[in-house]
Formats: sequence, C-alpha cells, structure tokens
Amino acid sequence: MRISYMFQEPDVKKFLLIITILLILDWYIFQLVRTAFQSRSISWQKVIKTIYWAISILVIGLLISFGIFRESYANVSTQFRHWIATFFFGMFLTKIILLLFTLFDDFVRLVQWTIDLFAKFWQNPTNSHKNNISRSEFLAKTGVWVASAPTILMGYGIISGAYNYQVIRRKIYLPNLPKSFHGLRIAQISDIHSGSFFNKRAVEGGVEMLLAEKPDVVFFTGDLVNNFAKEVEEYIPIFGKISPKVPYGVYSVLGNHDYGNYVFWSNAEAKRQNLKDLEAAHYHMGWKLLKDSHAYLEESNERIAIIGVQNWGAKGHFPKYGNLFKAVKNIRDASVKLLLSHDPSHWDAQVRPLFPDIDITFSGHTHGMQFGIEIGEFRWSPVKYIYPKWADLYQENNQYLYVNRGFGFIGFPGRIGILPEITILELVAVA
Repeated sequence: MRISYMFQEPDVKKFLLIITILLILDWYIFQLVRTAFQSRSISWQKVIKTIYWAISILVIGLLISFGIFRESYANVSTQFRHWIATFFFGMFLTKIILLLFTLFDDFVRLVQWTIDLFAKFWQNPTNSHKNNISRSEFLAKTGVWVASAPTILMGYGIISGAYNYQVIRRKIYLPNLPKSFHGLRIAQISDIHSGSFFNKRAVEGGVEMLLAEKPDVVFFTGDLVNNFAKEVEEYIPIFGKISPKVPYGVYSVLGNHDYGNYVFWSNAEAKRQNLKDLEAAHYHMGWKLLKDSHAYLEESNERIAIIGVQNWGAKGHFPKYGNLFKAVKNIRDASVKLLLSHDPSHWDAQVRPLFPDIDITFSGHTHGMQFGIEIGEFRWSPVKYIYPKWADLYQENNQYLYVNRGFGFIGFPGRIGILPEITILELVAVA
C-alpha cells in the first residue's frame, strides 16, 4: 500500500494544533460527564470514563489515519465511508451539545461565584472568599441525556428506517386520458443508490412489495448508484425481477449520481466507460433507459407518451445534461405525456413554463433529506428550504409533479421520519 501524505510541513503543525485543541475540549467536556455519574458506584464511573476516552481516542485516531492515508480512504467502499461519516457526525453533534451544557454550567457557576464574592465582601471585608461552588449534577445529567438523543435517534433511523418501505398511493384525474388507459397503475421508485445498501435481503423484500401491487408499468427516476457502475452488479438479479412481471415493463432515466461526477477518475475514458457500464446494467435488468428520448404505451389503437430526460437541475451545482426539446421532438398522436426527470426543480424552471402539454412529471432526488416529520397531511423536512417541492404530489393548473422520497439512501445509512417509498399512481379518465 502506497502512503500518500495529506499535508505539507506547515499543515502538519496545524493538524497537530487541531488534535491538541480536540483533546483539551474532550477533557473539558468530560468534567460534565463525570459530574453526571458522580453518584454512581466507583466501578460504574470507571466504565463511563473508559468508554468516553476510548471513543474520543478512536475519533482522533481516525482523523490522524485520514491525514496520512488519504488516497487509501478514497479507494475503500462507499458503505465504509458513509458509516465513518455517520460516526463522525454523531460524535460531533453529541460533543457540541455537551460542550454547550458545560459552558452554560460554568457560566452559572461564574455568576454565582461573583454574587457570593460581592456578598461576602460587603458583609465582612476582612474574610477571604472561599469558592466551594460545585458543578450542577442535575444540569450535567440533563446535558448527557440531551446529548445522547441524536445518537439514539440516528441508531433508530439505521435499524428501523433504512429499509422500512412505505407504499404511497395517489390518483390523478386526467380529462384527456384515453379510455384504454383508465385505471393505469404506475409504480415509481427513485434514488436506489445501490452502493449504500448493507442488507440485500431487505432490498429484495422492497422489490417484492412493489410487485405485490401489480403495477402496469414501472418508472425509475434516477440515481441507480452513488458513483460507480460496479455498485449495482450484485443487485441486477434483484431489480431484474421487475420487468418480466410488469405488462408494460420498466422505463428509467439517469440521475446526477449516475454520471460519476463526485469521484476522481484516472482519465476521461475511465469515466465514460463507467457510464457505459451503468447503462448496460439498465439493459441487463430489462429496463428501457430513456436519454432525451420518448416511447409509447399502446392499447386499442390509443397511446400515451413516456418521455425521459437526462439529469437537469435548476440549482447551479447540479448538471444540466438533459435536453427536453430533443426528447419531445416528433411525438405524435399522444393525448397524454408523462415525463421522467430526476430533479424536481426542472418542473418549475422549464417543464411548466415551456411544455404545458406535459401532464405529469415524475421526479426524485431530494430523499426528503432522509429526515423530517410526516403526520397525516402535515410534512416537514429541512430540504424544503432548498427544494420547495420535495415530496409527494403537486399541481399547477392542469400539470402535476410527483416527487418520490427515494428507495435507498446516501450519506447517512438510514432514515428518520422520511421513509423509503414505493409510489403507486393510478390514472383516472374524467368523463
């Protein structure tokens, strides 16, 4: 294994300074933790002390190893990197909360010390002040409980949320829907991110749930992988079960992650080959990949158009590969047009103002940030402040947008509140 150093000489000093600061902060925060457990037995206190410092040393050790073996980390699996990132985030959030409680406790002690000092000075100036103000055990225990909440919540999201697939059913009424397609059942899945999966059997269970709904056609709206085409190889037999059991088959498009833009490639050809391999994976699963093109569903001499574009994001840092003008060119005799476009920002930015004849757009991309609250009709996630249309069904005039919450996950290997989704959308002809 070749060692690649992350830092030049001046950077090493900065890195060591950061490690020193982290150790000082850990010692400072530990004073609150020790107070919280001071009423416990000596044995318990030793256990808590050992766990606390073992985790702290592990975090610092990982930071040091990343600084030394940066290139090696780039070659490890996406799953491993996500677990490490989740561990770091959980520990960071926990330590920040503990630090805030420690600072608040010391602020209270400082105020109390100041009050006592002035009180004793005015009462008896000749007496020296003795500071016997102890750290608050109640505040320390509260801080520990509050700080442990994110870790508990993240653990629950990994264990309970990652593969807890939900079937969401919606009906859309279309006045121009041909009678032959009345009751057409469309299943949508999105954002599989196969490189993140760690439970193959659970994924297979999700596919079986989809097939149990007996859809007429299935749409996949992008992000089959995180970065590399090889991530999906072991899941091709699982997702390949869908197409043979669906009357009209599976239609798919590419998402922003499918192009391999978020990793370093040795050369441009390697990146191009990765995309070719990914497109081949769609073919091997029996999925009809639409790249700025369209296809038709035909029944009793009537037909509707399915349009698929490459990724097109209105946000500046997401690519605009898709060409909707090209995709709709030469569409004939299709009274209903259904669009597959990965990024929902495409709808407001281009689809609605320029293509009013596109009836329904199917998107994904947001994942609902894999975190939020959904209770009845109420739904909230931080992602709404970036993507106003981030989950479920939206309507403007006679056009609809459905944003799927995603089948998989990326970054955090779980979901809290916003669960993985299988959409069943039924088209209804209006008399």
